[in-house]
Amino acid sequence: MILLADNADEVFDFVKDAVPNWRELPTYKLNDGTAQIINFFQSRLQSAKPVLNGLVLAGGKSARMGVDKGALNWYGKEQRYYMADLLHDFCSEVFISCRDEDQKQEIDAEYVTLTDTFTGLGPYGAILSAFRQNPEAAWLVIACDMPLVDEGILQHLTNNRSVKHIGTAYHSEVTNFPEPLITIWEPKSYPALLQFLAQGYSCPRKVLINSDINLLQVPDAEALSNVNTPEEMDRVKRIIHNKTAQTDAS
Repeated sequence: MILLADNADEVFDFVKDAVPNWRELPTYKLNDGTAQIINFFQSRLQSAKPVLNGLVLAGGKSARMGVDKGALNWYGKEQRYYMADLLHDFCSEVFISCRDEDQKQEIDAEYVTLTDTFTGLGPYGAILSAFRQNPEAAWLVIACDMPLVDEGILQHLTNNRSVKHIGTAYHSEVTNFPEPLITIWEPKSYPALLQFLAQGYSCPRKVLINSDINLLQVPDAEALSNVNTPEEMDRVKRIIHNKTAQTDAS
């Protein structure tokens, strides 16, 4: 971009000599082109964002539920696949996290998996494993036990992504803390996660609480509901049934 003084009409000759492709650059006057200048920098900042990949956390053993939460069918297919499909609208690449090679064999070959290389750490290990696989990318991480997360929730999260923070997360009204399992983790969070691990911590929420993050209010608090027990599953089934009935009625 070339900025001209208000009283200048031509690009200086020394600029033309120093920048052979100067004709290809946008040229604005300082006062007349304020909006264009802002748009120019906004577009450059946008293009400088690290690529956003998606990670569906599906490696848990679902001990409290008694059945694999990732295999639950809420919307016509297993939730881990439903969520992976949903993330494709917002992410460059999408992976389903697996705790080990045995679980990897259970995943449909249509979907790309990412096996934990930081083992025994639950979601924390899955996030670290994703960064080990691609430390230059940002990762939109979401747990498979949040069946009320929809396109609107993900759209709001990605629209308000802030690359200057280590992550963009929703505030949970239940815990009154950031919800780490539907969060965009920027590349700069990788060393922070490793540092906390070196200090003996393996709680992603603790990392968010003690770091500079972009904390959002969730448009629908119900969307962050976890399904960890049969009772919670029944409750969420009723919510989905009621939403479906309202949609059909309209």
